[in-house]
Amino acid sequence: MKFRKDQIETFLKAFRGKKVLVVGDLMLDRYLWGQVTRLSPEAPVPIVEIEDEYSRLGGAANVGNNLASLGAVPFLVGIVGADNSGRELLRLMKEQDLSTEGVLIDEGRPTTVKTRVIAHTQHVVRTDRESREPVSATMLQRLKDLLREMLPDMDAVILEDYNKGLLVPELIHFVIGEAKRQDKIVTVDPKFDNFFAYRQVTVFKPNRREVEGALGVRLQSRDDVTRAAEELFRRLECECLLITLGEDGMALFNSDRKARFIPTRARKVHDVSGAGDTVISTLTLALTAGASFDEAAALANYAAGIVCGEVGIVPITPESLLNGIVSD
Repeated sequence: MKFRKDQIETFLKAFRGKKVLVVGDLMLDRYLWGQVTRLSPEAPVPIVEIEDEYSRLGGAANVGNNLASLGAVPFLVGIVGADNSGRELLRLMKEQDLSTEGVLIDEGRPTTVKTRVIAHTQHVVRTDRESREPVSATMLQRLKDLLREMLPDMDAVILEDYNKGLLVPELIHFVIGEAKRQDKIVTVDPKFDNFFAYRQVTVFKPNRREVEGALGVRLQSRDDVTRAAEELFRRLECECLLITLGEDGMALFNSDRKARFIPTRARKVHDVSGAGDTVISTLTLALTAGASFDEAAALANYAAGIVCGEVGIVPITPESLLNGIVSD
C-alpha cells in the first residue's frame, strides 16, 4: 500500500494524545557493549571486553515507550519485583514521562531482566532473570481493581503477553470482557501459553513461530499461512488477524478472510529485538486514528522495517516513520 505524505501527517497528528492501556509483562533490558579480541583460555568462547552498558525499557514497557514516542499517552499495568531492577525500571519509566500508577510491586517475584551482550554490533549472548509463576490471587484482584478504574478513559487496550505469569486466563477474560463492554479497541500480542484464551478481540497478532507452536503445523508456504488463519479465525473469532512472518513480511486477514501478504520494508536488518512491540504499538494507534486494518498493518510494517535497521531496542518516532515511508 502506498501512502501520500499528507496522509501520513494526518495519521501522525491523530496519534497525539490517544490514551492506550498496555497490560502485560514489564521488563528491564540491559545491554553490555564491547569488543572481542581473544578467546577464553577456560573454554572456546569469546572474551568480550565491556566498553559501555545501559538499560532500556523492555517487554510491555517498550510498547509503552513506542506509544509515547509516537505522541500517544500510554498507561502501563503490570508488576515488578521489590528489587534494584524494579526500582531501575520505574526510574526509567519516570524519565520517559510514563505513568507508573498501574505498576504494582510484588515482593514474591523478581523483576524480569534480559541482559544482552553485544560485540562489534553483533548479538553474542543473552541472559534472563525471571519468574514464570502465575500471579497470586491477591495480586490478581489488585490488577482487576486497577483495570476497572482505568479502562473507561482509554481509547484502546493492548495485551502484551511474554508468558511471565501476569496474563493468566482469568485476567485475560476480565480485560477483554470489560473492554468489549465499553466498546474499546483490543489488540493482542500473544505467546504460547494461553494462546487461545484471547477470543473475540479486535486484532490478534501472533508471529510465525507462535502460530506453528499453537497449531502444530509448519508455515512453509502462503497456502499454509492461509489454512492456519482459517483455523485461528474459527477458534478465536477475532475481527482481524495479522501474522508476522519475519523476513517474509506479514499476512493480514480481515473479516472477509482473504489473505493480504505484505512484503517486509526492512532494507537492512541489524536487530529484530523489539520489532513486535513496534508493530503492535503502531498498529493500535493507527486504528484509534481511524485507519482501516489494511492501512494500520501497512504503517506497522513500515515501522518494523525502520527499527530492525537499528542495533538494540529503539522506539519508532513520527519523524523516522514519515521519512521512511516518503523515501520508499
